[in-house]
Amino acid sequence: MTDATHAAGAWVLPLSELRMSDVESVGGKNASLGEMISQLSQAGVRVPGGFATTAAAFRAFLDHGGLRERIHARLDALDVDDVRALAQCGEEIRRWMTETPLPPALEAEIRQHYKALIDDTPGISVAVRSSATAEDLPSASFAGQQESFLHISGEVSLLKHVARCMASLFTGRAMGYREDQGFDHLQVALSVGVQQMVEADKAASGVIFTLDTESGFSDVVLINSIWGLGENLVQGRGGPDEFYVHKPTLAQGYR
Repeated sequence: MTDATHAAGAWVLPLSELRMSDVESVGGKNASLGEMISQLSQAGVRVPGGFATTAAAFRAFLDHGGLRERIHARLDALDVDDVRALAQCGEEIRRWMTETPLPPALEAEIRQHYKALIDDTPGISVAVRSSATAEDLPSASFAGQQESFLHISGEVSLLKHVARCMASLFTGRAMGYREDQGFDHLQVALSVGVQQMVEADKAASGVIFTLDTESGFSDVVLINSIWGLGENLVQGRGGPDEFYVHKPTLAQGYR
């Protein structure tokens, strides 16, 4: 799938259709979610479904209502070495983006996919997650610099948070990092993933590493887990439980 294909009208795609070959269009996070849904469902592992806006949709948003020109002019006048000016610039750009309505065609596609999602599972809330198209590059990592929002319900709130997610590409932290790494601010796009929330009050969340993160020892799997939402683990709000699984003995049938 390419931006050229999306430009024909598909600005929003089901997560289940995405693969790692779509990173340029939907970023590393959403492409990985698509792979997880495709691969793990065959093994009986349930991954919450959803949909994602594309990089083409983000660029169409910037072209809507003159946003691109306003942002370009504001960045051209910016002294990037002035931290306070950088923060003020980002705040102003984010305000412009959240005050500008989404293109009608994009809004209609988001509503359509959201309706299909809640029709399949009534009463759910969703996570609205950022996925920058420049995430997890060999020379730079943009992960964690943009916003994600949890427990969002209703079309109006969803559209508002999609715009807030896109606007978070211009936080002071994200802008400063792009300046340091030499990235053009308007060349990086942001895909927004909308994914069904799970009932985290009845389960645990965690992160699995396929080797020991401190020594590099590859015969173990390291698991960090915490009750409730994984956001609590990512943000360091609580100390995780830690488990090591020894791969060779697991392969021999030991638990």
